[in-house]
Amino acid sequence: MATVPQIEALADQLSVCADQIHARVMKDIKAYNGKPVGDAEQATARALLDDELLLRQRANSLYADAATYVVKTLGKPQQHVMELTTAAAEKIRKIKMIGDVVGLVGGLLSLAGAAATGQPVPILAALDKIRLQVKTVEATMPKKPPLTPA
Repeated sequence: MATVPQIEALADQLSVCADQIHARVMKDIKAYNGKPVGDAEQATARALLDDELLLRQRANSLYADAATYVVKTLGKPQQHVMELTTAAAEKIRKIKMIGDVVGLVGGLLSLAGAAATGQPVPILAALDKIRLQVKTVEATMPKKPPLTPA
């Protein structure tokens, strides 16, 4: 995140994550096929849609003020930041239980807010939070059975 294009690339990726959040919530709502949705599920869906909006607002802020958010002393390559946010978007798309998305979205929101500070410490903390959430989600996802030769 040492150049304006890198900040804009992060904003692009955060927008992709927001798109995945929206698609995921809508998929879960449609899965009820018009049947009543439980209170807990409704609360989770509403919270995630609020987080989606906040993530979009923060991404838009990064676009608008990219030049002021350049962080030269981050110590993490831009590729690492992009790989982590790409993994987060993919996990949001594939997570079986919508409630598992909440922690991951929280990490993305932390990253979006931290990027706006221009300070390496909160950005690194947010990246660590996302990395931990991605690993947690991976650990809870069903494992694919090994392929058997034909």
